[in-house]
Amino acid sequence: MNPLYDVKRWLYRGGRPGLLAKGINWVQRLQHTTGVLVPHYAVTLEVRGRRSGRPVRLPVAVVEYDSGRYLVSMLGPRANWVLNVQAAGGEAVLHRRGREPVKLVEIPVEERPPILQRYLAVAPGARPHIPVDRNASDTEFTAVAGRYPVFRIEPR
Repeated sequence: MNPLYDVKRWLYRGGRPGLLAKGINWVQRLQHTTGVLVPHYAVTLEVRGRRSGRPVRLPVAVVEYDSGRYLVSMLGPRANWVLNVQAAGGEAVLHRRGREPVKLVEIPVEERPPILQRYLAVAPGARPHIPVDRNASDTEFTAVAGRYPVFRIEPR
């Protein structure tokens, strides 16, 4: 196993970002929002906090697949942003050189495998968190698809 994978998993012990990961996310959020020195798929997701009601922002990777755009939760269904999106009825905003109000619609488990595979191809930071090689078979992606929520991005 790649030692970098161990470090990345350590940054997100218990499925939540630790202090160092929060600092890294803050820097990435600024980069993703401005679109400076980041790949085209890097954006900042903003969603209303389910408890505080305040905007919560974090860096994410948008996956393009079969003429659709998607967000994947590398930390699973209990990730804060997933719970916040569900509580907000899917309403969110994507930032990258501007503001894009969107509706995030969770897709059924059976539609997730090819999107998860594409996600691992474009988001190397997620690879330590999803226990399937990006070149694995469809069967292997199907086996883990229920553990990683995928949301289709729709205009609002």
